[in-house]
Amino acid sequence: MGKGLKIGLIILAVVLVLAFSLYNFFVGTYNSIVKAEEGVKSAWSQVENVYQRRFDLIPNLVNTVKGYASHEAKVFTDIAEARSKAGGVMQVSDEVLNNPESFEKFQQAQSELGAALQRLLVITENYPELKANQNFMDLQTQLEGTENRIAVERKRYNEAVQSYNVYIRQFPRSIIANMNGFREKAYFKADDQASTAPKVNF
Repeated sequence: MGKGLKIGLIILAVVLVLAFSLYNFFVGTYNSIVKAEEGVKSAWSQVENVYQRRFDLIPNLVNTVKGYASHEAKVFTDIAEARSKAGGVMQVSDEVLNNPESFEKFQQAQSELGAALQRLLVITENYPELKANQNFMDLQTQLEGTENRIAVERKRYNEAVQSYNVYIRQFPRSIIANMNGFREKAYFKADDQASTAPKVNF
């Protein structure tokens, strides 16, 4: 075997090893990004679930309060409008996570609904008979539990987003992420309504 042929085979072997290594790196990185993104989507689905739970509790809560405070028309109107707005953005695709404006719209609608609920609970302080109603107390307990779950799931979602965003921004993974259309996900921003569950006083 000639010297030139040996050198050629060595070069070919080195090229093949490098190509195989790059391929493994690319595939491994791609799969890791997909796994991280699925973690974000899973966390997002839990956020949607708890928001849906709150959304579903509102009609019963409002109807119970109306039985004792029917003249509080503005509060009921505010709740209805906020719930309608939140309902319009409730069922959103995973693509909203890639669109900061859409994500902000979702968060704003949920925040406004939370604020309206707090106003509703504040007026109940003026109605002792309502506060003593067992159905109302049960609904308050469910609502408080749901608000706490919202805070927990939002935190978990933000943690998943942070892990994902950091991963895809690090070089050279950022190259693979950009090549395959992976984008940074939006975070939930802290606000008074998001971080404070409605006060429940018995």
